[in-house]
Amino acid sequence: MDLQQIFRKLGIENLNDMQRQTADMLLHRSNDVVVLSATGSGKTLAYLLPLVQMLRADVGEVQAVVIVPGRELALQQHEVMLRMGCGLRSLALYGGRPTMDEHRELKKVCPQLVFATPGRLLDHLEKGNISAKAVRFLIIDEFDKCLQMGFRKEMAATVASLPWVKQRVLLSATDAEEIPDFVGADNTIRLDFLDDAQVPGRIQLYVAKSEEKDKLGALARMLSALGSDSTMVFVNFRESVERVSAYLRNMGFVVASLHGGMEQAEREDAVFCFSNGSANVMVGTDLASRGLDIPQVAHIIHYHLPVGADEYVHRVGRTGRWTYTGKAFFLLGPDETLPEYVKEATSCFDIPEAMGSVPKPQRVILYIGKGKKDKISRGDVLGFLCKSGGLKGSEIGRIVVKERCAYAAVDGNKCKEVLKRLAGVKMKGLKTVIEVKK
Repeated sequence: MDLQQIFRKLGIENLNDMQRQTADMLLHRSNDVVVLSATGSGKTLAYLLPLVQMLRADVGEVQAVVIVPGRELALQQHEVMLRMGCGLRSLALYGGRPTMDEHRELKKVCPQLVFATPGRLLDHLEKGNISAKAVRFLIIDEFDKCLQMGFRKEMAATVASLPWVKQRVLLSATDAEEIPDFVGADNTIRLDFLDDAQVPGRIQLYVAKSEEKDKLGALARMLSALGSDSTMVFVNFRESVERVSAYLRNMGFVVASLHGGMEQAEREDAVFCFSNGSANVMVGTDLASRGLDIPQVAHIIHYHLPVGADEYVHRVGRTGRWTYTGKAFFLLGPDETLPEYVKEATSCFDIPEAMGSVPKPQRVILYIGKGKKDKISRGDVLGFLCKSGGLKGSEIGRIVVKERCAYAAVDGNKCKEVLKRLAGVKMKGLKTVIEVKK
């Protein structure tokens, strides 16, 4: 397997110390491993890169399972696998859709690796949809979050259902006081890459003060000043997500909203729009602070203060990921002060007194009325947009192909020209509808 080719596909040059040591443990040792490393340090690749070297592409059975606390993280990590293009097949399995649909997909795809939420994975194991006999590796990502969310029984039952596993890997971004008792403690190696600094030095912290208790106007002026780069705005309540999002949309901002009360399809759509740059602002609860591996989020704004140190670390960790830099802002009202758990130095950010122009996203999403049932792949869409649409590869973002349609993020400045060039043009000999997604 050509690791350098995978590196190029993922846009990375070298592994960091945590990734190298974790990979060495998986490749050359049989111990269970607990990895503690800051949010944004690249833990997903730390286990995926060695894993894809050990799984057999010629065996059409699940050989490794990755347990994650939520569907967003399952989808994100599955997307990383697709981008790696290493010849292995994977699937994301999670609640909110019929188990039978996933069973059919399992039989069709025959994945070597699955990313799954605890309850859904256990369901497939108990029904025999996934055979335990070939599973040799078990990874539990954000195991502290899985425990906090009450998945202890499901995870313990899953471990008991996988007797042929030879190695378990647990990962967390915070110092875990408790290591689950279903992991072989006597055989466990702990790799701790957390240091005293909660926030990496590549992230700058700022305090912005609102003269009014209702901070909506101050937030809009801040976003106007920060420009079109991607910004995540964190609030503490679902109702606040709706209120803040509605206000910003009314002001002309293009906003993606995310909270636990939304339907699965709505949540997936929000993440897709924000990650591909067709929405440059995301307003969300702490649900958005874990599991969204979007490398170049430029700004984090704490509209509501984090309720604790862990929430603070995970929120800020959405920016400055890998080797990128980022900025995080505390938007404080007249009666608010900086929490005691913020140990790092902060600078002042002066909120403009007047509202400037509303920055627009850099990309828009095109809807294409053909999908998997028409034998359309992501490569087909990419080639169609480049050859017939006149776009360069750098002007095309994420492409998602569904059963009956496809979506592609393209440069907003080129959208009208692309639609004009594609009018009436067939894709793989098929007439199709192409329009801006509403």
